[in-house]
Amino acid sequence: MSPKNRGDRIQLLVKAVQKHFTPVLAPSDRNLLEHLLYACCLEDAPHEAADEAFHRLQESFFDWNEVRVTTVTELIEHLHNLPDPKGAALRIKKNLQTIFETRYSFDLQDMIKINQGKAIAELEKFGGMSPFVLAYVTQHALAGHSIPVSNNIMQVLLRTEIVTEVEAAKGHVPGLDRGVPKSKGPAFGSCLHQFGLLVAQSPRGKQT
Repeated sequence: MSPKNRGDRIQLLVKAVQKHFTPVLAPSDRNLLEHLLYACCLEDAPHEAADEAFHRLQESFFDWNEVRVTTVTELIEHLHNLPDPKGAALRIKKNLQTIFETRYSFDLQDMIKINQGKAIAELEKFGGMSPFVLAYVTQHALAGHSIPVSNNIMQVLLRTEIVTEVEAAKGHVPGLDRGVPKSKGPAFGSCLHQFGLLVAQSPRGKQT
């Protein structure tokens, strides 16, 4: 696919999702760790469900270390309203475990002040880090420009022929970040996320 054709398709997608969906923007007072753990809940889940699950974790446990040492089975019970509570529980537990083992605390705010590339490189090494969570943290906590792409969103990009089967298998979406201005990245990412959920709920979506 030529860069021009891909760019045109991305622009059509941007116009479509902005027309039909209302962005759900992240609270500005969350710290980096909270953005990370919220993203673990949000991946392939509705914003409302992620909000509920994340708040339940905050209210049910004394601190994030208590979440870290809690069994996956118990975490699943607290995340029961998510489409994939086990996947979310594993992401949360593995990320917290890596943070504890490498930093001996759960304060990640220093990453905001260091070189963004260095911060991303450290985040990539976290045990529960997925491409969606990494992009979400980069966008919302590090003020970077990276559109979060989940499995559902990748299906949208496949159907709109923005990516090929080979690119999707590698989790690679050429040109997506360049096709959306940084200032509009969070709003577009939220609308695209909602569209991905809608596609996944369709009869055809359930077969993919």
